Amino acid sequence: MAHENRTRPIQLIFRVDEHERNVIRKRMELAKTNKLSAFLRKQAMDGAIINVDYSHIKELLMYIGKNSTNINQIAKRVNSTGRIYKEDIEEIKANQKATNDLIRAIDSRLL
Repeated sequence: MAHENRTRPIQLIFRVDEHERNVIRKRMELAKTNKLSAFLRKQAMDGAIINVDYSHIKELLMYIGKNSTNINQIAKRVNSTGRIYKEDIEEIKANQKATNDLIRAIDSRLL
């Protein structure tokens, strides 16, 4: 058999859609290569693996959601009674401070 003398005798096959194929082609152009197998092998062996922790973003979205809910409730109350309570404003300020602190923490990790 002719395949017995190959340095890489194991063949891997996978499927992509049209968009994925176009992305691969564009990345090949950036890498200045036209050999698909060499490019894919290099990416699989040496490509960066990035795992992103989104827990801080989820926490940030929670604080933003709390603020939005509180502001809507306060607006309804003010529109119906004409009154606003100091506790409501303090809760919004506390949530906004937590939101801002979290944004700063995320920003410092990204830099």
